[in-house]
Amino acid sequence: QVQLVESGGGLVQAGGSLRLSCAASGNIFSINVMGWYRQAPGKQREWVAAISNGGSTNYADSVKGRFTISRDNAKNTVYLQMNSLKPEDTAVYYCNLRYPNPPYDYWGQGTQVTVSS
Repeated sequence: QVQLVESGGGLVQAGGSLRLSCAASGNIFSINVMGWYRQAPGKQREWVAAISNGGSTNYADSVKGRFTISRDNAKNTVYLQMNSLKPEDTAVYYCNLRYPNPPYDYWGQGTQVTVSS
């Protein structure tokens, strides 16, 4: 089993920054992709960013240039640095760990990010 624990959410004014962290523990295989999703009230959960164990990154268009995902493989931790935050970034942010073969997802409990205008 794998457990994911997020931290770093909070309330920030538009234009501000926050850094989310997600620590994974348990029986973790080395080949995986870690990422972040978010869900705003009344909306479906959407993908935000992902990083492979090799360091390859991908971002949703809505956050490209503002958010940076990184990971520390030795600590099994993934980070999301969020800059130039907008009110539309307000959501619960979920950490995800995905094994590719066979495909399987683990999820964190979520952390609230609120951006005030």
